[in-house]
Amino acid sequence: MRLLSVLLLLLLFWSVEPRKGDRRRDRGRSVRPRGKGRANTVKRQTPDCKEYTEAGEKFLDCQDRQLTGVQQHWPDDIDHLLLGRNKIQVLRDNTFSRFKNLISLDLQQNQISRLEEGAFSGLTRLTILLLQHNNIKIASEEHLLPLPRLQHLRLYDNPWDCGCRLESLVRTLQLPRNRNLGNYAKCSWPVNLRGQKLRTVRAEEVCPDVRPPIQRPQNGQDTLPRPTPTKKHPDVNALCHTYMFPKPMLDCRGKELKNIPSDLPSDIVKMDLSSNSITHLRPKEFVASRDLKLLNLSSNSLGQIATAAFAGLLYLQELDLSNNSLHYFPYGVLEDLYFLRKLNLGENPWICDYNIHYLIYWLKHHPGVSYSGLVCKQPQEFRGWLVENYVKTYNGECPKDKERQPGRDDTGLDQNETDAEMGTPQELVAQVEEEVFLPRPLRDRRPKKYDVIRLS
Repeated sequence: MRLLSVLLLLLLFWSVEPRKGDRRRDRGRSVRPRGKGRANTVKRQTPDCKEYTEAGEKFLDCQDRQLTGVQQHWPDDIDHLLLGRNKIQVLRDNTFSRFKNLISLDLQQNQISRLEEGAFSGLTRLTILLLQHNNIKIASEEHLLPLPRLQHLRLYDNPWDCGCRLESLVRTLQLPRNRNLGNYAKCSWPVNLRGQKLRTVRAEEVCPDVRPPIQRPQNGQDTLPRPTPTKKHPDVNALCHTYMFPKPMLDCRGKELKNIPSDLPSDIVKMDLSSNSITHLRPKEFVASRDLKLLNLSSNSLGQIATAAFAGLLYLQELDLSNNSLHYFPYGVLEDLYFLRKLNLGENPWICDYNIHYLIYWLKHHPGVSYSGLVCKQPQEFRGWLVENYVKTYNGECPKDKERQPGRDDTGLDQNETDAEMGTPQELVAQVEEEVFLPRPLRDRRPKKYDVIRLS
């Protein structure tokens, strides 16, 4: 038995020894890693889009995903498709035809340069189409025929070539029923039409019967000089971005603006003008945006606000004026803000003198408004004080009550003179009846410790 066990052990060692040698030989040469072919191949996978439901409508948010087209695995029953800030270049026929329930389609800030005629086929329920901030030069009426319910169409900030191929679109946009289609879109070519809006340019100028030959610019120079701009205010559509979801918003942050842009959209709910160089708010700057609920003017250089600057903003709920150069509010600035709920005033050099009283007076009579940042910066003796505490001390230093003199009653009148002044009982009754209709401060004859003065 022992001999048999020894033989079995020798056979076992003999069978294992060659495998170890193979491993030693493999150590001296480079071993190909498992899956080398796959490691050298970069497989791009589209990040998952965000799908959510709001107010009973389904949203598919695919913004900022580096997409170049529509994916087949997306759900078909969505109501809103957000494809802004991607890299889509061409919209081919029937791209969105399977999204039968689509109400809005956001394609802004892509690289779209070509639209095939049936790109929007099947979108019979679509009401909002956003194509601004792209590279579209040519479009026609045929692109809009599959969209019978379209109500809002954004086309600005595209290099439109206002030639004969654009004539049908121009005529369609200028129909009275299409007043919300293509607002602010402008011609970029030819030079004689540059800057004219598609909604106002004459169709006869876009495609005249006899059109003189057009010489294209050479060496980067135009054949005709560019017209001198006449607007003092920047064009909001050329500088800012408009977002419709989740709420209509105008984003003008950090655009080096020195004035409020012109042609503010009327359907905006949120407007962000922060981090610019705006120094002065003129009267009725925001009167076109009557539905505005949030206005951010922080981190500018605001030093002056006209009395009617916020006129028309009846529904504004939040106003941010922090980090500016405001010293006080002129009387009447806040009178139109009936529904204001939040006011941010921090990081401003507030001057605590008589001019600051209006702001505290308005806040006192609007207790539903939460505010922050009202701290005195000047003069030095009040530096660091809360403005409301300063206003209290302003009226607190009243003269002391006069010492009561002997022979006078609580009203300060001589007792001997009182009976003579009271008159007959009939006069007394008439006086009492008259006092009933007087305001309480005038009816109350008790001496006051302080004189209350209303500041206007």
